[in-house]
Amino acid sequence: MTRDQAPPYEAVVFDCDSTLSCIEGIDELAGGHAEAVSELTRRAMDGEVPLDEVYGRRLEMIRPDRDAVDRVAARYVETLVPGIKEVFEALRAAGKRISIVSGGLLPAVSAVGEALGVDPSEVFAVDLYFDEDGAYAGFEEGSPLARAGGKLDVLEAIAARTREGRIVLVGDGVTDLEALPVISRFIAWGGVVHRDEVHQRSCCSTDGPDARELLPFLLSDAELAGSSWSAPNA
Repeated sequence: MTRDQAPPYEAVVFDCDSTLSCIEGIDELAGGHAEAVSELTRRAMDGEVPLDEVYGRRLEMIRPDRDAVDRVAARYVETLVPGIKEVFEALRAAGKRISIVSGGLLPAVSAVGEALGVDPSEVFAVDLYFDEDGAYAGFEEGSPLARAGGKLDVLEAIAARTREGRIVLVGDGVTDLEALPVISRFIAWGGVVHRDEVHQRSCCSTDGPDARELLPFLLSDAELAGSSWSAPNA
């Protein structure tokens, strides 16, 4: 049985693609390779193939330049899930440490962090490299987030920097489940995409579509009472 400890938590961690934003960044970059890249992404997120088998393959197919990544960054922000800004405001008001841990591309995921007021040091993703003309020149192959099991490593590092190691993670994909051994609670978020295996292996889940539905899982009753939180339909 998955461990599930009720709030309060010291740290709240979010995935990015299909969790904070309604898109999958790599699919937005795919262009003429959209069908093949989307299928690889689906297979990785559904746990059919390890992430490290598809990560480099997708990028080598696409070879995204700086301008393309900037466009995806803008799309991430344009498609933030409903209610997520209010969620982050409530978490900050409650004094929570907020992090984003994503297998997405750091130059784009950082734009989400900036839009939601997350400290840049708390945004973890895979960096990209460009040449002087802005053309694709590779990715951070040593990043743990570009391989299977990498989210566990990053969440372990975050836990080590909390006093009691009480961490909650919100995500939508099988790669998020890697972190189960080191977190207090995992919340399966299906507001964008519902993945059966992810929901079946979580003690807490919601299909949204408004992210404010997450707050009763993230904050204690006392914390909710002291906030300006209101239910999505209120």
